Amino acid sequence: MVGGVLMKESKAYFVFRIFNALILAVIVFATLFPYLNIIATSCSDKMAVLAGDVSFYPIDFNLVAYKHIIDQGSFWLGYKNTFVYTVLGTFIGLIMTIMCAYPLSKKNLPGAGIILKFIVFTMFFSGGLIPLYLLVVKLELVDTMWAMILPGCINAYNVIIMRTFFQGIPQDLDEAAQIDGMNQIGILVKIILPLSKPIIATMTLFIAVAIWNDWFTALIFLNEERLYPITLFLRNIVMGSLMAAKSGQQMDSTAGQTLPQTLQSATIVLVTVPILCVYPFIQKYFVKGIMIGSIKG
Repeated sequence: MVGGVLMKESKAYFVFRIFNALILAVIVFATLFPYLNIIATSCSDKMAVLAGDVSFYPIDFNLVAYKHIIDQGSFWLGYKNTFVYTVLGTFIGLIMTIMCAYPLSKKNLPGAGIILKFIVFTMFFSGGLIPLYLLVVKLELVDTMWAMILPGCINAYNVIIMRTFFQGIPQDLDEAAQIDGMNQIGILVKIILPLSKPIIATMTLFIAVAIWNDWFTALIFLNEERLYPITLFLRNIVMGSLMAAKSGQQMDSTAGQTLPQTLQSATIVLVTVPILCVYPFIQKYFVKGIMIGSIKG
């Protein structure tokens, strides 16, 4: 009888796994199809694109659109700017987030609850775009690289996640280090941070992706083209494609070998590939960091 029950449970679990795998496969395909379509469009012949024959594989494979994009100096300048903004902004944002979250994780911090409520308040209510612009102008950050980094260097959600992770670290380690005469900075650097690799990797990914994908900040605060990030270059390509489609004009200067759609798709691929390459290296930390940071405490 026990064997029969076990066999029945095993079959039910097998059916569940099959059903679960099918659902996940559908979700994965629905998620990947738009990106596969963009890649296929960027590598397809313009007549196939015009006819709407391109789905998730290229037709009459060619790289004319990519050649047109990479031949533009503004593309590589935007890449360089974005790389600088992302690396520097991620470093500053990570340091500021740690400096804010670690003290708030201490139960004996006076006023920690009130400070945390103020931080949470900013997640639901903000001053708006105009006060932010006036502040950036007052600080003389307009048309500087710091306009892309400093205004958003601390995110309330990231602070809360990291604070929760820090709270999950046993307090006995902190107390033992204090007995040995170590101050709070030493405890943070030598004990807490080495144990916080998962959440640090998670926050690094969050901050880097946010900065890499940010084009609106550049649109508002940057007027000089030499400071434009690559995402603003992409935005201009997209807007140019829409204008060309409405007017029926060719946006390409290579004798009509490409279409606005292929140029737009090629730019999207070139912009997104670098940040996608980061995921495999920190994936093992990402899931662990976000789960522990969300549940503990």
